[in-house]
Amino acid sequence: MDLRRFRALRAAGVSVSEIARVTGHDWKTVKKYLAEEAPGSPPSAPARAGTQPRKIEPLAGVVEAWLRRDVTLKASVIHERLVAEHGFDGHYQRVKMHVAQVRPRIEAELGVAGGGLAGLHRRFVVTPGAQGQVDWGEEGGLLAHVGVPTVYSFHMTLSFSRDSFCCFTTSLDLGTFFDCHRRAFAHFGGVPACIVYDRTKTVVRRHVAPGAAVPLHPEAAAFAEHYGFVIDVLAAYRPTGKGRVERDVAIVRDHVLAGRSFDSVAEIDAAWAGWLPIRRGQVHRTHGELIGARGAVDAAALGGLPQRPYLVTDRHLRRVGKDCLVSFEASLYSVPARRVTAGQRVELRVSRPEIAIHAVTAGPGGEPGSTLLATHPRATARGSWVIDPAHWDGLPDGHSRATVVDPPAQSAPDQRSGPAGPADPAAAGPLAGLLTRHHAAGVQVARRSLASYQSAAGGGS
Repeated sequence: MDLRRFRALRAAGVSVSEIARVTGHDWKTVKKYLAEEAPGSPPSAPARAGTQPRKIEPLAGVVEAWLRRDVTLKASVIHERLVAEHGFDGHYQRVKMHVAQVRPRIEAELGVAGGGLAGLHRRFVVTPGAQGQVDWGEEGGLLAHVGVPTVYSFHMTLSFSRDSFCCFTTSLDLGTFFDCHRRAFAHFGGVPACIVYDRTKTVVRRHVAPGAAVPLHPEAAAFAEHYGFVIDVLAAYRPTGKGRVERDVAIVRDHVLAGRSFDSVAEIDAAWAGWLPIRRGQVHRTHGELIGARGAVDAAALGGLPQRPYLVTDRHLRRVGKDCLVSFEASLYSVPARRVTAGQRVELRVSRPEIAIHAVTAGPGGEPGSTLLATHPRATARGSWVIDPAHWDGLPDGHSRATVVDPPAQSAPDQRSGPAGPADPAAAGPLAGLLTRHHAAGVQVARRSLASYQSAAGGGS
């Protein structure tokens, strides 16, 4: 209803009614907004905020009492208890908004540490080679058309320079996780002094309460010891602690994966390698230097690589089936039948390239290596059978089973039939005689009409 632009026409003598016909408004509306004292904007209704009673108001004291008892209580839990204990029929969002307003005030009253620092964090600065950050990214069905349901991206970022490494896998298991570490160390040419992780199960053996020491996975601790770096596990719900690598996850998705199609993991790795020089030629917005130039300083301060790599093995317990097969990740692996029993418990030591199957107890004499039963290359697809035929030696293979249509020939002539002729069929029994008569070549069968059978039975025509 911006009618003020018609003031010039009105001043030139155009009537109000004519302007009303052009604009499609009532003439009284046109006259009102073309007047000298017309308002500068359309009228608005008064704000309703605070004029309507809120359903949460009668229970505000209850909510505050709960928060004073435990200031970290979630709004969803508060809503659930209000419904169950006080018959509250309001929406969860109203409770959430009320708790967001009340919680900071109660934190300040209780003097809770960080109560006035919510949403803030400390920016940290590291020296070259001091820290790397690791994270996973789930990239979805990039290779679903070739039978790979999910592709994952592994990222390691050097904190000083923001120089990064990325590779793509189809698994998140322990062996794959630390194999990606070895590839990252080879890419950078060294090992950072410390690597930051979140609480992934390939690094942390189990979750503990806040403030308690985090128990590390034994293989993760051994890997870190071998390569000479310290494992730094973030506290729960601290995404800003490794924001540098998490930012790289989004950057790779936007610049490498978006709008492209691939047919293999190797193609995706090659696409990232082709984009890396572009990334290293950019000036980072935080430190204001070329990522590649600063990355060279970072790489020069990294620790050296050991002469021999450390191969991580994940251990699993399984039972041997009656078919001398052991199941792992939906694939079957054979074990020697002469060294196991059905239902026996065995240990699988799984690395990325192979699977070694060991007995839980050592063999006779307890000599070293006596527990090893079999070693197989790891299956590349779920549902595979990885079989060594020699493991089934000694098991029945069905080669002695046979069937025949004709009865076997008699091994000796019947004494009662004489030297020249066959034995009397009737003497061998009624069944043998019947079969012999049935198969006799010289038996003549007479042909009769149906009328003959009817007259013999006494029936009429």
